Amino acid sequence: MIEAILRYEFLQNAFFSGLIIGVIAPLLGVFIVVRRLSLIADALSHVTLAGIAGSLYISQSFAAMAFLNPIYLGILASVSGSVLIERLRRLYKHYEELAIPIIMSGGIGLSAIFISLASGFNTDLMSYLFGSVSAVSRQDLWIVLAIAGVVVIFLLLFFKELFVLSFDEEYAKASGLPAKWIHLLFMVVVALVIAASMRIVGILLVSSLMTLPVAAAMRLAKGFKQAIFYAIMFGELAVIIGLVSAFYLNLAPGGTIVVTSILILLCVIFVKKIK
Repeated sequence: MIEAILRYEFLQNAFFSGLIIGVIAPLLGVFIVVRRLSLIADALSHVTLAGIAGSLYISQSFAAMAFLNPIYLGILASVSGSVLIERLRRLYKHYEELAIPIIMSGGIGLSAIFISLASGFNTDLMSYLFGSVSAVSRQDLWIVLAIAGVVVIFLLLFFKELFVLSFDEEYAKASGLPAKWIHLLFMVVVALVIAASMRIVGILLVSSLMTLPVAAAMRLAKGFKQAIFYAIMFGELAVIIGLVSAFYLNLAPGGTIVVTSILILLCVIFVKKIK
């Protein structure tokens, strides 16, 4: 595989994109899990699917839009979905969790409409649903790098604020932190990471890479920063083993990455029980 990576550009794109996603997805996933917002990743992934399906339909229907990269409309849909979730959470103050199924249902509904209108992009859509090593372009790699930069800058600027918001939101608000805006920015960053991860992991499986490594890390970690370290380590391990397995077995990388994450989680639980 190393020889193939050195020879073929698409494998380089897939491998380096996977390594970057293996860091930023679990990194944000720690904050998502601690704040009990795990299902938000699923909701945003379904909205992203609607954006991708819509983009493929537009590029198929209008010749002038034939060269439109679906990832752009996917990012726009994901970010819009994150903003709408925040709006709905504030609208239903005592039933905030309602925002997630509302947005998820809307994403699934729009996806079904665009897919039913399709007459030839089902193969392309499958690569977005479950990931594809051969589909990752150099442009996709640059987009992943840019989004990784946004994630790092955001966490460097707001790490302490996010930490306080994650464990005691009421205290954060009482302390004068702009909780509403920080949370909105956090949701937008999560949406960007979900959209960036879809080529490697797949839209329907990307939430798994944000939660499974974190679930394994929480069984071992004795502190928040240690949980972040373990989550990134398990995320990278899952991506590397998943990509290697996908290469040799000719499988969708999203499936192999997620199954590897589950196996890592089961191993951690087993070792913890023995101890």
